[in-house]
Amino acid sequence: MGFEEKTMKTEKIYEGKILNLRIDMVELPDKKYSKREIVEHPGAVAIAALTDDNEIILVKQYRKAVEKELVEIPAGMLEISEEPREAAVRELKEETGFSADKMEYICEFYTSPGFTNEKLYLFLATGLKAGESHPENDEYIDVLKFKLDNLVDMVWKGQILDSKTIIGAFAVSSYLQNKR
Repeated sequence: MGFEEKTMKTEKIYEGKILNLRIDMVELPDKKYSKREIVEHPGAVAIAALTDDNEIILVKQYRKAVEKELVEIPAGMLEISEEPREAAVRELKEETGFSADKMEYICEFYTSPGFTNEKLYLFLATGLKAGESHPENDEYIDVLKFKLDNLVDMVWKGQILDSKTIIGAFAVSSYLQNKR
């Protein structure tokens, strides 16, 4: 038996620069009805940028939604008609100044499918070359480096709370172990 919810009605509540909000009235499998609040998002990329010294390039920035600074892997939204790999190259350069000889697709995942359709594409960037960053006008970013093993330890100690960074740390660590 499938558990698909059939959309009966959609109401647009808000249309913004980075997301939209809608409320869907859905028919449940048992023929009852319920409302679903959906955040529409164009998708994004996240980049685990690995140096030749096995360090991951991270960014520290203030996140208003949680009222604190978080340490994260570089990431950013897809622009209209932009391919994920192109966005990964662009975002890595903008946020950190680094460019990569190789940008390798690792995986993709939904960030929180209970209320948003946001999908992130994770890439591993290697062959890094330092350069000048060009963050957006409203982004204030510190660029940091941590050994990959230390980053994984930081996740286990609760020092990394950002989901894309947690997924990135474990996925890249596993990927590299299986590749060797």
